[in-house]
Amino acid sequence: MFLVGSKIVEMEDVVLLVTSLGKYIFASILGHIIHGGIILPLIYFAFTRKNPFSFLLGLITPLTTAFATCSSSATLPSMIKCIEENNGVDKRISRFILPIGATVNMDGAAIFQCMATVFIAQLNNFDLNAGQIFTILVTATASSVGAAGIPAGGVLTIAIILEAIGLPTNDISLILAVDWIVDRTTTVVNVEGDAFGAGILHYLNQKEMKEKESELSEVYVEAIPNCKAEAETSPLVMHKDQAVATPTPTMTDIESKESVL
Repeated sequence: MFLVGSKIVEMEDVVLLVTSLGKYIFASILGHIIHGGIILPLIYFAFTRKNPFSFLLGLITPLTTAFATCSSSATLPSMIKCIEENNGVDKRISRFILPIGATVNMDGAAIFQCMATVFIAQLNNFDLNAGQIFTILVTATASSVGAAGIPAGGVLTIAIILEAIGLPTNDISLILAVDWIVDRTTTVVNVEGDAFGAGILHYLNQKEMKEKESELSEVYVEAIPNCKAEAETSPLVMHKDQAVATPTPTMTDIESKESVL
């Protein structure tokens, strides 16, 4: 509270500050809607040729939990349960991909950090060139990997980006004041990206298994038994025409064998 209060006192035009924060919140949420509602579903559709929104329909509970808690780690148990029971993802895939994605795959955090850095640069009347924008993109992608899956976990990593392009880090207090709004959509996009990753890997795994099964069904062994040692030949290894060619013993043959005995 005191960090935000001191920053508001330093500003000459408080209305301009509040308006700028509103534009920052709107831009961040819009970026999350575009990425989570268009980009990620298109990636899922490109790999699987399935409806991505029907896939998300089975994940209403974990997405709601992500929006309420702002924590990818808290959403993990619900996500594992729903993606296995509702979407039929193999548990070996979901329990390997989702825990890694909860700490590494931070799509929403990368978008939010880029937005916050540009907002702070504009707040300080700092013009960004092409090299600095590229530095922001690379640094935000790398720092989002190390962000913790907890509420406001990506705010502290903004300091790394600000230091990389020479901006003051004390303006992070403004981001922290409104992070409780932006972090909700950030976590939803993070969790959605993890779910789509598990779904794509499950589809590719099932596709490869079907191809291998079709290849194995076309393979058959053709063997001719050893005529010189029929007693030593395995009864399981027979020519495909052997069963048809072998005559069945008649009653006359059985009676002749009994007469000999």
